[in-house]
Order: sequence, then structure tokens, then C-alpha cells
Amino acid sequence: MSSFQEIGSVSVLVCEPEGAVIASEADALDLVGNAAWQGARWVVVPVERFGEDFFRLRTKVAGDIIQKFVNYRVGLVVLGDVSAHTQESPALADFVRECNRGTQTWFLTDLDRLRERLQG
Repeated sequence: MSSFQEIGSVSVLVCEPEGAVIASEADALDLVGNAAWQGARWVVVPVERFGEDFFRLRTKVAGDIIQKFVNYRVGLVVLGDVSAHTQESPALADFVRECNRGTQTWFLTDLDRLRERLQG
């Protein structure tokens, strides 16, 4: 389940916390396709929708999923608190920090942070 929102002048597809786990490139492609069909430039996915392997960089799941969004020029927001994961993994903390410096993938705690970024 998801909803379509306009934040500023940017179209965003916001996924609900309940739903299938996004665990593979195929899952990412489904989201990208849904976003493109609805004209969304960004997809917001709650942390709860990602499997544990997403937060273990050695599995390459996060990289594979994020790469699909990059390839199709759709932004990805991982929404929610990832601090438990970043405390366990300095590499993940660095990855999150680098993503947040960019313009394609953001790890944000709430939709207000997204509004600030898209409108600011």
C-alpha cells in the first residue's frame, strides 16, 4: 500500500510501513515502476519494510536496491530510525552519512525532514 503526495513541487510515492519486505533488486524494480507509473520522482520506504540484510553492507543488498533507483533516476528515502543498525556498524554509519550528503538516496527520520530537503 502506498500514497502519492506532492511535497512542494515534487511528486513523492510514500509506502506504508505494513507490506512486503523490500529485499531484492526485483522488489526495487517494482517500486521504481510504480513510482514512474504515477509520475513520482521520489519513493519513501519505511525502515520496517527492509530486511535485515539491507543493513548489512557485506550482503550488497542495499547497494543493489539503491542502484536500481539510481539507474532509473528515482530518489529513495529510507524513512525511520536506523541508529540501532548504525551503532552496530561503523561502515553503515559512514554509508548513511555519505548518502545524506548526496541528492539521490537519503536516510531520514521523518517526513518533516524530507519536506525540509525538498522545499529548501
